[in-house]
Amino acid sequence: MLTLDKIYHASYVLKEAIRPTDMIKASNLSADCELYLKTENLQVTGAFKARGAYYKISQLSDEDRAKGVIACSAGNHAQGVARAAQKYGIKSLICMPDSAPISKVEATKSYGAEVCLVEGTYDDAHDKAVELQAQTGATFIHPFDDELVIAGQGTIGLEILEQLPDVDAVIVPIGGGGLISGVAYAIKSLNPSVKVYGVQSAGAPSMYLSMAHKKIETLDSVNTFADGIAVKTPGELTFELCSKYVDEIMTVTDDELATAILSLIEKQKVISEGAGAVSVAAALFDKFPIKGKKVCCLVSGGNIDVTILSRVIDRGLQKTGRLAEFTIALTDKPGELQSVAKIISKLGANVVAVSHDRADLNTDINSCYLRLSLETRNHEHIQKIKDELLKHGYRTVN
Repeated sequence: MLTLDKIYHASYVLKEAIRPTDMIKASNLSADCELYLKTENLQVTGAFKARGAYYKISQLSDEDRAKGVIACSAGNHAQGVARAAQKYGIKSLICMPDSAPISKVEATKSYGAEVCLVEGTYDDAHDKAVELQAQTGATFIHPFDDELVIAGQGTIGLEILEQLPDVDAVIVPIGGGGLISGVAYAIKSLNPSVKVYGVQSAGAPSMYLSMAHKKIETLDSVNTFADGIAVKTPGELTFELCSKYVDEIMTVTDDELATAILSLIEKQKVISEGAGAVSVAAALFDKFPIKGKKVCCLVSGGNIDVTILSRVIDRGLQKTGRLAEFTIALTDKPGELQSVAKIISKLGANVVAVSHDRADLNTDINSCYLRLSLETRNHEHIQKIKDELLKHGYRTVN
């Protein structure tokens, strides 16, 4: 069984392997609460997973170490296991979904692990890892449903209470539930009055639904760019612990998540992956009753693929009204583009892309569509541009 003593022991063991991450005040992120960031995105492998994986492997017997270890992961647990195995001179095999970001796959290999890419999701990688474990006899290092792994993650809870003793609420990302189980157990054991809230992606709400229906549920599919928490089935142990120690679980959309990532970059100079930023998204979009409270958002990881990051930034800009797409129906005659550009320029927007389409079958023969991408200030600015265009006889069709 998980105990507070195990979490304290994990904290002692981990002194040689991880860094106690900073607690950063982020007053410019929210005007409604006193917001702090627990920056596990700055952990040694770029995510909190280094804690649980290292503690679990540190407790293996010499006999088990000789057989090697095997794990399944979307990326962050993979790096944690590979790094710990390298530290102890143990052979490691990691099964990862073939959709895992290339950066996470390569980082895992850099720690000396053998990587087996599996078609499908994290759950498919898990099934393959279980199959290979039975064949090889290696020790399976579960990413979340293991009490020693959970104890390792629980050390974050100890650090939060040490760094922010008067915290009112802690918001934690949830995939399979290992992180929030450890953090909630540690915090509730030491200060039961602190609220612990969990957040999942709306495209992968396995623990959210399981808690709502009071039984473990398996999703048919998951659909979110937050690959680190895209888990179809929560763990049995983590479900039990969440049921006892977590106050409430909510979900955030990918658009809300993109907005949170952009806010972290612009306002805090912090890079978070999708899974890491769900806690901040929940705070920004009022998912929990935290107004006027001292709140810690756990930013669980920063290993976002740069190609995804560029898309996320664009989506975040669109969500906040900083990037707008206009399609305008025009009479195809000289000077029309210049007239539209003059209106937009006068209102202070910046044109970043232009497309002029005469071939669309939905337009009249003497008409065309003008498609523009604009840098704007906010949604009010966008509406003002549309109103001004309409005032001059230009109709927007989106």
